[in-house]
Amino acid sequence: MTNLIYKVTAFSDDINGGNPAGVVLNADSFTESKMLRIAQEVGFSETAFVMNSDLADYRVRFFTPVDEVDLCGHATVAAFNLLRDIGIITTGEYTQETKAGILKLQIFDTYIYMAQNVPMYYDVIDKDEIDGCFESQLSDYISDMPIQIVSTGLKDIMLPVKDLETLFALKPNLNLINDISRKYDVVGIHAFCLETLHNGEAHVRNFAPRYGISEESATGTSNGALSCYLMKYLKHRFNGKFVIEQGYSMKRPSKIITELRCNSDEIIEVHVGGSAVLI
Repeated sequence: MTNLIYKVTAFSDDINGGNPAGVVLNADSFTESKMLRIAQEVGFSETAFVMNSDLADYRVRFFTPVDEVDLCGHATVAAFNLLRDIGIITTGEYTQETKAGILKLQIFDTYIYMAQNVPMYYDVIDKDEIDGCFESQLSDYISDMPIQIVSTGLKDIMLPVKDLETLFALKPNLNLINDISRKYDVVGIHAFCLETLHNGEAHVRNFAPRYGISEESATGTSNGALSCYLMKYLKHRFNGKFVIEQGYSMKRPSKIITELRCNSDEIIEVHVGGSAVLI
């Protein structure tokens, strides 16, 4: 691979949608400080650095403009759709070594699926603690499901709200979201409702100021976690396949596809996927 920096938008087949990510090939010789500097120069929420691996087909590290994160779904989708499109890989099964573990990938003609870790469910947070994170109080219009930290690789706070009107009206207090994210050691708040625009399963907004991201237009790891959360609390409503809408509040429509494989009541595999195009 030559040492090139690409700009790719993930979870969309339109350059005006999705979540942009940087993808840097042949990054084996880069120091952490150089990768962070490149991520800052690229300026997107995450940049993926693709390297050789002794343990998997590729090693990938992910940097925001302020820090490294263990895993990034949309940057993975960007990187492996790109590797296929420029002819470095073909369709089939691959693995990537990440700080969240070695994860499987399925490469198709126009999209990819990435495997995530099986879900871990953490603290349930009192709604009064979340209230201050948004300008208008949440007490009267969150849903009756719990506010809970869930992870399939990265921890996020799942915040259920009543409907699309409520979701679109959220005005985040980024300082307080940053504080609560550090308190609970999570990436941020993943707010969602079950009302959608295009017959999906959920519509979401994601706020991660702890990592320099005021709002993100498409997220892979948090939507993997959300799908597991929904199967935990609303199993009767879903069959394990989800289409999740995101980015509409930012005028960057995105579609994230997730698929859960279950054994009785236990989720044994989590897959998150989508398409991506060069910007």
